[in-house]
Amino acid sequence: MNWVLVFIAGLLEVVWASSLKHADSLLDWIIIFILIAVSFILLIRSYQKIPMAAAYTVFVGIGTVGTYLTGIVLGESFSAAQMFFLALLLAGILGMKLFTKESKSQPGGEQ
Repeated sequence: MNWVLVFIAGLLEVVWASSLKHADSLLDWIIIFILIAVSFILLIRSYQKIPMAAAYTVFVGIGTVGTYLTGIVLGESFSAAQMFFLALLLAGILGMKLFTKESKSQPGGEQ
């Protein structure tokens, strides 16, 4: 469940980060601010069971890969070298996810 929170938070990061370029009204900025807040709230909640470093790495990786791919879909240029390193980044993200165990209790809490 906590990895789902990280995944949703990462997807929200893609939305708000991709929207920054196109925001041109107060309503746009309010929506972006809300998306930023919700994405970080979900990420912080995931820290209850997932080590902070792993959760944040996966969150940022989802945001990076997703924002990059969104840029390509929206017409930004890309190269084979960039795609190679994007795949390398994705492998690192998957490795962090696959080799990180969720804790049974909250850090600093009763066991």
